[in-house]
Amino acid sequence: ISFLPKWISRFPGHTKASVKRANIVMLGLDSAGKSTLLCRFRYKDAFLTMPTIGFNVDMIEAGKDFTLTFWDVGGQKKMRELWKNFLEDTDGLLYVVDSSDKRRLEESRREFELVLKNESLKNVPVVLLANKQDLPGALNAEEITRKFKMKKYCSDRNWYVQPCYSVALYYYFFIDLGLFS
Repeated sequence: ISFLPKWISRFPGHTKASVKRANIVMLGLDSAGKSTLLCRFRYKDAFLTMPTIGFNVDMIEAGKDFTLTFWDVGGQKKMRELWKNFLEDTDGLLYVVDSSDKRRLEESRREFELVLKNESLKNVPVVLLANKQDLPGALNAEEITRKFKMKKYCSDRNWYVQPCYSVALYYYFFIDLGLFS
C-alpha cells in the first residue's frame, strides 16, 4: 500500500525541498469514523470517540521534516454547511465513508460531490477512505468507486479509494509505509 507517499508528492507545488507541511481536511458524514481515524494516526491506538461538534485539529509528523496537519470536521448536517470554510489552503482531501451504512451512502456521495465543486479544491488530490470494511455487508473499494462516481467527479485530479477499518488503518497507513515506527 503505497498511495500516501505518491499522494503527498502530488500536492500542488511539492518538491522534496519545498514542502515541509501539508493541510489535510478530513470530511464525511457523522459516524463515518473520521475522529477514530485521527486518533489512530496520532496515538497509534483506538479510542472511544464522541461525535465531533465543530472540528478537531492535529499535527502529525509524517517522516523527517514533514508535518501533516489534519482538520477533522464534524459531519452533522449543520456542520456540513460550514465545510466550505475549511477548504481554503487545503493540500489534500481525505473523505471518509462508512462503507457498511448503505442507507446513507447516497447522502454521503451527494455531499462528496458538492465538496468537490468548491473552487478551493480545484486540482487538490483526494483519498476516499472506504471505512468499516470489517463490518458485515460493507461495500468494497471497487463498489465505493462506482457508487461515488470517482472517475467522473475526480477526473481533474489525483485520487485513490482505500478500503480500511479504523482499528487497523494505522498499520496500513504508517507502519507498512515506513513513515512511523
